[in-house]
Amino acid sequence: MPTYSAPVKEMNFILNDVLNVSQYAGEMPGYDEASPDLIAAILEEGAKFCENELAPLNLSGDHEGCTRHEDGSVTTPKGFKEAYNQFAAGGWCGLTDPVEFGGQGLPHVIGMALEEMISSSNMAFGMYPGLSGGAKAAINIDGTNEQKATYLPKMVTGEWTGTMNLTESHCGTDLGLLRTKAEPNDDGSFAITGQKIFISAGEHDMAENIIHLVLARTPGGPEGVKGISLYIVPKYIVNEDGSLGDRNGVVCGSIEEKMGIHGNSTCVLNYDNATGYLLGDENQGLRTMFIMMNAARIGVGIQGLALSEVSYQNAVTYANDRLQMRSIAGPKNPDGPADPIIVHPDVRRMLLNSRSFNESARSIALWCALLVDMSHKAPDEKQREWADDMVGLMTPVLKGVFTDRGYENASNNQQVYGGHGYISEWGMEQFVRDARITQIYEGTNGIQALDLVGRKLGANGGRAIQRFFKYVATEIEDAKGNEKVADFVSAVESANADLQRAAMWLMQNAMTKPDNAGAGSTAFMHLFGHVVLGLMWMKIAKISADKLDSGTDDPTFFENKLIVGRYYINRRMPEIKFLLAELEAGAEDVMALDAANF
Repeated sequence: MPTYSAPVKEMNFILNDVLNVSQYAGEMPGYDEASPDLIAAILEEGAKFCENELAPLNLSGDHEGCTRHEDGSVTTPKGFKEAYNQFAAGGWCGLTDPVEFGGQGLPHVIGMALEEMISSSNMAFGMYPGLSGGAKAAINIDGTNEQKATYLPKMVTGEWTGTMNLTESHCGTDLGLLRTKAEPNDDGSFAITGQKIFISAGEHDMAENIIHLVLARTPGGPEGVKGISLYIVPKYIVNEDGSLGDRNGVVCGSIEEKMGIHGNSTCVLNYDNATGYLLGDENQGLRTMFIMMNAARIGVGIQGLALSEVSYQNAVTYANDRLQMRSIAGPKNPDGPADPIIVHPDVRRMLLNSRSFNESARSIALWCALLVDMSHKAPDEKQREWADDMVGLMTPVLKGVFTDRGYENASNNQQVYGGHGYISEWGMEQFVRDARITQIYEGTNGIQALDLVGRKLGANGGRAIQRFFKYVATEIEDAKGNEKVADFVSAVESANADLQRAAMWLMQNAMTKPDNAGAGSTAFMHLFGHVVLGLMWMKIAKISADKLDSGTDDPTFFENKLIVGRYYINRRMPEIKFLLAELEAGAEDVMALDAANF
């Protein structure tokens, strides 16, 4: 049975040393309370819950799955409901939510750390409270005061959960094809009729009410995405006094039979004249839904990291225990019948590919969470604008690169087990199956790459990407202060130059031939990912070298940072040259073959 140990020490290092979140006390709401001691205490308690309550349910939840009953109700796997009750009672649902609605108002960056722990320990479970976060954000930003008062307090406590309903059987990415209808009622509400598929946590037994946010089309509205509105459709109608009333006209028609995340009820939801309430402006539903989608995309990126981390931890344990063959450099375990497989270079390659990604990716994820806070809470408008530009660039990178790498790493960590990795009792094949969906939902990774190249790169005259290049250059100059990390500086400097070259090539060659952007977008996204991962390794390396120079009571921790970081810049970042060549090859070869000849 697989195990999980939350990387609390790593998280504290990033929050306190790499990001220095304490510097924002007095500048941004919530950061005054977020002292290093409080952060450490929260992370420790979160780790205990994830390790002791959620992780033991992961394998059994996968085997049992969810059960739909004849009345459309759904029962979650054994232990999930009790664990959720503990989760809600512990205040974890409202950790970062506004105080005025019953939340604790702590920084988003702390919530992101908890989100990784939850997804590593039990990704399927984490999707029940996880999707509520985006729904709460959408209601808080675009809801009326009455809607906020009606729904947010119960969602903050976890008594109610939330979902997002976009996809229909005939339309996924192309939401302009959406058919679900919203007919106006005399009382100002709407009658919602249609069917939605792939709805995560769409029906379950863990909360009293489920607040669905549903995209639908009002008759007579504009064609395409311009005619889509967003509606709040509760499972149970909420009475004026806040009590629950009649069951609404929404029912789970079936649970999708999926490759992974079996512990989460992914539902087909049928809406039959269900009562819905307009959220935000009419015909502006996609704009409001993107509040949820952007939050969800970052969350899915964290799932990629989380599965890379937990699969790595278990593969390391196995590699140290499993005795097979002798080291090609000579016996390392002369008293035993064979050496542990961790002595073999190729096993180490697979493990270090994961670890060198995990430690830098975690820094990026927490930095992005800090940027989200800054984009909403920073006192200076220019600072908020800069942070928002960075979040816009980083969102498709987190979603696309983190999940591609997460799946790759989970698969390689399964490979460390050999044949045992293919057997379900070891848990490794579940990590691979669970990781696969992260590359697909909340916008496939191909869509993330197109979003980065087609929308984010040229937005506001290329303002965001130019600001990113300037930020990298500033960090490079800062890192030059310690000659012991000169190799990191050189690697990032070269990578940043290649990224600028790639961006320029796209700007020059995609306007007249848009297929050049489509053909090169995934290469560009991964090239960008290498730059950001290398940038964070450079920052970590400088901090580690400075700590070692000034004296530390934990030299091994910082020495290992330098070792793992050098592995990344020496063995992974050279992939940038291949990606650049792929991008600059253009679209001609990609588009040459006639569709009939595939």
